[in-house]
This record gives sequence, C-alpha cells and structure tokens, in this order.
Amino acid sequence: MNHRNAGIRTATPGSRNEPAPGAGASGEGLVTFESVRDNPRVKTFIRSADSALEVIGYTEHGERHVGLVAHIAFNTLKRLGHPEREAELAAIAGYLHDIGNAVNREVHAQTGAVMAMRILTDMGMPDDEVVKVMGAIGNHHESDGSAISPIAAAVILGDKSDVHRTRVRNPDMIKFDVHDRVNYAVEKSFLNVDEARKEITLELTIDTKISQVMEYFEIFLTRMLACRKAAIFLGMSFGLTVNGNRLT
Repeated sequence: MNHRNAGIRTATPGSRNEPAPGAGASGEGLVTFESVRDNPRVKTFIRSADSALEVIGYTEHGERHVGLVAHIAFNTLKRLGHPEREAELAAIAGYLHDIGNAVNREVHAQTGAVMAMRILTDMGMPDDEVVKVMGAIGNHHESDGSAISPIAAAVILGDKSDVHRTRVRNPDMIKFDVHDRVNYAVEKSFLNVDEARKEITLELTIDTKISQVMEYFEIFLTRMLACRKAAIFLGMSFGLTVNGNRLT
C-alpha cells in the first residue's frame, strides 16, 4: 500500500520498508487480507459507507482510510512480536471497521461487526477467527469501545491516528468546521512504534497558521485517551508529538 504521509515505522533509523498486511501470513485455505480487500461486497459496503458519511458532512472514511488503518494495525502487531496470522486478522478488522456507516453512524461499530460476520462466514473464515475480528470492529469507536484484545487495540491505534489533510473533502469548509480545519492543518501524521522503549508515539506536523494545537485537543482528546488505553493493553506507553515537541 502507498500511504504517502501517514503510516507506521520502527524506531530504527532508515527502516522504512513495511510489509503489506498478510504478506506471507496465510496458509492455504485461510481467508486472507487480500481476498477480503478484493471482495466485491466489501468494496460496495466501504464505498457506500463513505458516501453516507459524505452526505452528513464527515471526513473521508473510504478505501484510503480503511486501507491505512489495516496497514497500521498489521504492522503494530508485527513490530511487537505477535503472530503473523493475528496481525493479518487485525488488518482484516481494520479494513472492515467502518462498513457499519453504510447503515447509520450511530452504533456503526456494532452494526459493522455483524455485517463483517456475514461476509467472513460466507468467505469460509472459521468462527474462532470471525469472533476476533468482530470484537475488534465492535470496539473500535472511542465512545463505546475498549481494547479487548491485541487485534482490537491495534485497530484503535490505526483508526485514531489517521488525521491528515487528505481526509478533508472540501478545503473551503475549514473556515467553518473545526474537524475539517484540524485535519487540513495536519501535513504529516506518523505512528512510531518503538518496541525497545515500549513507546507508541503519534507524530504530527501541524500548520499552526491553519489550526492551533489547542483545537486538536478540543476535538481529539477522547481519541488520544483511547489510544493510550490501547497502547497500555499492548504493554506500551502512548505519547503525542506536535511539530517535534512531545506533549504527552
């Protein structure tokens, strides 16, 4: 995947090549990340969910967003030494986590989990894997979810760290909508997993001429708290840096 200004890296300088979710992860007969991503029903649900959110004024939640969440979730667990298949299930959950928005924004996490169950069961995924993916999807939203598993924690970190100007649909709205303004002000967003120091850090570069840092905290504080809880579940600490300055 090519996610130009967002992603995940290790703490090792110069180590920038990240494996694609599912690369070499699945044995014969397993439902792979690629098979889920390329499933026609999945494509329809993701695009419909994004279209519905566009109508009610939300930032981009389409294939760019879910692809990035899948990529970060996969790499987070891989960097922390979790099994390859568990990382792939995190990628699958990350890719499907927002499909419930096609039905309604409210309780979209729980709706999406049930929708994912039908898709994955039809594709032949065993129940013990389906329920892990469902739990991660159903718990990804900061208002009513928790990091109940490593897969869920990884999806939370991937989802909440995606703040970037490419999510803004109409730049003219940044004067009126604080969510668009904050996203548009973020020029670079990077989740840094330092397994040696047991630290996960969201690194942001923000154009403060567009939005002040305080506005970020006004709308994203609950998301950062969700990230902190997810990191703790994984045995890590969570921090935030803005323009090179560590804030938490």
